[in-house]
Amino acid sequence: QVQVVESGGGLVQPGGSLRLSCTASGTIYSINTMGWYRQAPGKQRELVAEVTSGASTNYVDSAKGRFTISRDDAKKSVHLHMNSLKPEDTAVYYCNVAVVRPLTWNEYHVWGQGTQVTVAS
Repeated sequence: QVQVVESGGGLVQPGGSLRLSCTASGTIYSINTMGWYRQAPGKQRELVAEVTSGASTNYVDSAKGRFTISRDDAKKSVHLHMNSLKPEDTAVYYCNVAVVRPLTWNEYHVWGQGTQVTVAS
């Protein structure tokens, strides 16, 4: 059983910074893409940033230039550095890990429980 645990959320003033971390544990053969999603009240969950096993990254337009995603494969971790935070970044942030099954090479996705990020003065 693979588990994903996030940390690092909290309350920050506009213009501030936060660092979210996510670590996967359990029996893991390999990990493909690792990503961060967010869901604000009354809105659909959206992709914020993702990083592939080859270290290619993808960001939602609103995060470009402000957020940086990175991964540490040895620790099975992914981090999201968020700078110049805005009130509209307020949401629950979820980590998603694409775990590869051995032999079949199929992947399945594991979600974390979410961590609240609130940007307010």
